[in-house]
Amino acid sequence: MKYFIKTMGCQMNVHDSEKIAGVFSESGYDGSEDSKNADVIVLNTCSIREKAEQKFFSELGRLKKVKKHKPHLKIAVAGCIAQQKGKEIFIKYPYVDFIFGPNNIDNLQSWIEASGVERRVSDVKDGQQDMSLRSTPDARRSTAVNDNPEYHTKILPMKRIGRVKAWVSIMYGCNNFCTYCVVPYTRGRERSRPPEDIYNEIQALADQGFTEVTLLGQNVNSYGKTLKGNIDFPDLLKKIHTIEKIRRIRFVTSHPRDFSDNLINTMKELPKVCRHLHLPVQSGSDRVLEAMNRGYTYDEYKNKIDLLKESIPGIAITTDIIAGFPGETEEDFDRTMTALSDVEYDGIFAFKYSRRPGTKALDLPDHINEEIKSGRLSQILKLQESVTFRKNKTLEGESPEILVESKSGTDPDKMTGRTGTNKIVNFCGDNDDIGKIIQVKILKARMHSLDGEKI
Repeated sequence: MKYFIKTMGCQMNVHDSEKIAGVFSESGYDGSEDSKNADVIVLNTCSIREKAEQKFFSELGRLKKVKKHKPHLKIAVAGCIAQQKGKEIFIKYPYVDFIFGPNNIDNLQSWIEASGVERRVSDVKDGQQDMSLRSTPDARRSTAVNDNPEYHTKILPMKRIGRVKAWVSIMYGCNNFCTYCVVPYTRGRERSRPPEDIYNEIQALADQGFTEVTLLGQNVNSYGKTLKGNIDFPDLLKKIHTIEKIRRIRFVTSHPRDFSDNLINTMKELPKVCRHLHLPVQSGSDRVLEAMNRGYTYDEYKNKIDLLKESIPGIAITTDIIAGFPGETEEDFDRTMTALSDVEYDGIFAFKYSRRPGTKALDLPDHINEEIKSGRLSQILKLQESVTFRKNKTLEGESPEILVESKSGTDPDKMTGRTGTNKIVNFCGDNDDIGKIIQVKILKARMHSLDGEKI
């Protein structure tokens, strides 16, 4: 039996797919890189933007014809769209067999056992065993999108991607309720995992040969607030830092409101914590930030950035920007462009504002038309490209350490890795370098990567 998972969306979804794959593997299924060979297809969905949702429904529509020609095929929908629109999907797409939300992956095992898809050996005919797929009488369509308050305490099997870097969830959900965001409604309220579970998971990863971990949470800075006992995110970083075989620690995402001086000092003191921070600003306008319910002003944000740069020279900073939020004026937009010039980010993720059902921003006045949003996004990207390339050029001739991850995706004759500041470096090497931290000399800067040579 084979399963195929198509993942859409953020790092959270990528890591959720590792858990889904782990459950299937533990149930005796083999993974397939081609959906055509799969007996079960899982679409792990994202609803953070309208485009991602449209992509999912297009993919789901395509599977109708596939299932018609392959009746035994089981189709499951996971992720944020499953959580939001489970009943609607079942009504409009009757060929979907199972729907489960991001906090209900632990229900997947039960569905696999009850779904009735199993491989059986029938009578021997002409010396050949006839292998056929049959459904047991209890096969059924079902959903698992209910509140699961103990999900953060459960240990699920995992099938990791690669053997060098690993994602580790430290908390689930979000309490911030930004007016444009569906996450609190799809992933629930904030819950922190017990620190001993996180430590044990990372220690096991170290024993398996993993070199780098990335700690995941919608707002890692608020880790510990739902736990008994006195532990916060800097404390957790210090605890993980003691795991000997882990050489690098990263984390995403930080919320500016909760980004503390204590965390800056902890990053400075712990050499394994990578010199890169992703701190979403979203807008340079205080008026827009208030409408977004972000909980800080741009000056407050910039003061934290200045302290960070002063405390950790050379740190790379990346951010998120939303173009064309409802009510954004030309003056508001100019403030965002000024912020980009002031901070000089190493890179950004920028998107047009996307209407999301259930969010408060949907009811705000003065929504911006698509043409203006697209024009503003284009200006943001153009400015940032010039900054990114200029910053990359300053690295030419330097010799940073990189963690070698894999073969290059752009040149099969080269290897690829990342600096501690999260810069991608391509260089001539071999498979024996994978998992090692080596030194390279940067020969040439490109827009989104660097060319180097092994020293």
